[in-house]
Amino acid sequence: MSTSGHGKWRTLAVAAIAVLLLGASDPAPAQAPVPAGPRVEIHGESYDTPDLTVTPGTTVTWVNRDDDTHTVTSTTDVFRSPGLDTDETFSYTFTQPGTYTYFCTLHPTMTGRVVVRSGS
Repeated sequence: MSTSGHGKWRTLAVAAIAVLLLGASDPAPAQAPVPAGPRVEIHGESYDTPDLTVTPGTTVTWVNRDDDTHTVTSTTDVFRSPGLDTDETFSYTFTQPGTYTYFCTLHPTMTGRVVVRSGS
């Protein structure tokens, strides 16, 4: 290949990189909306509402406001969040009446409870 052929490929590579970089300025994809319903904020290595009573069909959302990673895990493995970094959320819809105790797998002294009762 001639020297001018290498220059052509270099120009194309630079142009491709420029397109990729300029594409980075496009708006970020929309994030899934957080469901309506009760929210439990995590801060100070605790759940701000450790006891919550809801009706079946209610979606509860936990929001990590701490600098540390936390989880929301039911003691009976009904629900289990991934590790939540700062400002990340986890939601779960409770469909069956009962008492759901949960904790942070990284900080087991962090505990909470959701009581699901049918409306009267």
